[in-house]
Amino acid sequence: MQASVIISTYNKPEWLRKVLIGYACQDFKDFEIVIADDGSGPETAEMLNEIQKQTDLTINHVWHPDEGFQKTRILNKAIIASSTNYLIFTDGDCVPRKDFVKSHLRNREESTFLSGGHFPLSMEISELIDESDIQSQRCFDIDWLKSKGLKSNFKNVKLSKNKGVTHLMNFITPTKATWNGGNASAWKKDILSVNGFDERMKYGGEDREFGERLENAGLEAKRVRYFAIVVHLEHERGYVTDEAWQKNDAIRSETKSLKRIKTSHGLNLHTD
Repeated sequence: MQASVIISTYNKPEWLRKVLIGYACQDFKDFEIVIADDGSGPETAEMLNEIQKQTDLTINHVWHPDEGFQKTRILNKAIIASSTNYLIFTDGDCVPRKDFVKSHLRNREESTFLSGGHFPLSMEISELIDESDIQSQRCFDIDWLKSKGLKSNFKNVKLSKNKGVTHLMNFITPTKATWNGGNASAWKKDILSVNGFDERMKYGGEDREFGERLENAGLEAKRVRYFAIVVHLEHERGYVTDEAWQKNDAIRSETKSLKRIKTSHGLNLHTD
């Protein structure tokens, strides 16, 4: 297989199912799915068993007990469990367009990581989208989304079907290319070289810090914001705390000032 898609999730099986339907619809099939499950209950495992039977997806469910927000820890375990040399990272609330995996593989280069974004949906539209909307790709069509309540916005150009427009926007967008956990990819060897994610970090900049270490290691961030498309299903964020943000900010500041490449709190904690 040419790639591993690592999908983080926690207790949202109905959202994760929609995401997996999106991967079952990919027009490039030579990839595996690694579910990085941060302690979900049995409903997620049951759903994964069902969808494994209903699709041709190859799914590896990597799980650990629920000990609060430990996304960095489960991502490191998923990295170790992956079986290919190129890793695509996303979340269990990001439904991929049918060319998502192909777009990442088409744009990969040595000494780079790819930086994508997401197209946010309201809770109403998120709940409305069903399996047929994903299979038909209606949920990526601006006119269809507007008929369901999407507001007009310049950012809607992200779902443009015009290749000239998407190439231009990807070139001129002022958004800095950073590691975005819902849509990013890199060679596994480069991820191993920085020792994966820093497991001291909870929610708040943990993805950015990982990308900053990749850049300190000499990698260039390459934008794929208008090529690799996912729609983001809305959800509550009960895991956000000021304490975690402050701790993460301190770690990021240290990474920048020391130009740190490797964390001592990463993959090595699971490989001894």
